[in-house]
Amino acid sequence: MILFPFAEYWWFYGAFLLFVLLMLALDLGVFNRKAHVISFKEASAWSVVWVSLALVFNFILYRYALWKFPQDERLLAIPDFNPDLAAWNVSLEFLTGYVVEKSLSVDNIFVFVMVFAYFAIPPKYQHRVLFYGILGALVFRAIFIAMGSALMEYHWIVYLFGGFLILTGVKMMFAPEKEIDPEKNFLIRLFKKFVPVTPQLHGQKFFVRENAKTYATPLFIALLFLELTDIIFAVDSVPAIFALTKEPMIVFTSNIFAILGLRAMYFMLAGAIDKFYLLKYGLAVVLIFVGLKMVWLNDAFGGKFPISWSLAFILGTIAVSVVVSLMFPRKTKFE
Repeated sequence: MILFPFAEYWWFYGAFLLFVLLMLALDLGVFNRKAHVISFKEASAWSVVWVSLALVFNFILYRYALWKFPQDERLLAIPDFNPDLAAWNVSLEFLTGYVVEKSLSVDNIFVFVMVFAYFAIPPKYQHRVLFYGILGALVFRAIFIAMGSALMEYHWIVYLFGGFLILTGVKMMFAPEKEIDPEKNFLIRLFKKFVPVTPQLHGQKFFVRENAKTYATPLFIALLFLELTDIIFAVDSVPAIFALTKEPMIVFTSNIFAILGLRAMYFMLAGAIDKFYLLKYGLAVVLIFVGLKMVWLNDAFGGKFPISWSLAFILGTIAVSVVVSLMFPRKTKFE
């Protein structure tokens, strides 16, 4: 049974979206109105803000569940339903989902670094590209989550998603790293057939008008490629979080909070991202684990693998991959 059915909590979704739009408006319209290079200090401060907001939201969600569940006759009718335990599990599911989405978003940072280098996007314009890229990502994630929520009603989909995550994790672990070449992307090439692209940047503009003709700039092509890439990442991340919780509201909010903090995390880690070279193996193990959780572990533990164990395993795996990467730096070809 869904603890937060949309029919009863539509007002929450509306209020949450208003909050997100307000934060984005403050971000672009107040704090980043002028294009500038985001310093490590500024990025770190924003990272603390986004993580703190997610944790505060999780605490409020926990307190609300503690108050609401004992009054919900629909839930109390369930045999052996424990309101306090259910509230605690809701909080852990949000936190685990947030950690998974935050960890998987590191893959996005690798792509950001390569795409900005490929198109020679100056640091002072990168925030603008990421802002609109993440705005688009919010829309696509909402669509994917709504579709996933509907599909999860069919039990065989659970096994399909689980198998897909296991295969994705195995592929991530053993597949060689590939250079990104946006010019070979089919949709990018198709776009260029209909809209001409200027060879050089025009400040922070995505489109320019020249000789009575509209041109896209490389800044927009970089944005378009990042949007296409995020759709691919969403195919992995959305099933991964559905492996941890069946609550669409938790999936949605943890996903959104992770995405909102992605830009700050990029500017904080971009210069050192190559140092975490073993992180991809940690992420691969996490994907395989959540896939196994869907196809086997949940059934083996009476329908629900303990969420506290999931959180401990995921945090431990990510921590080990980061610490070992730093303890044993990858040698460069010049060493």
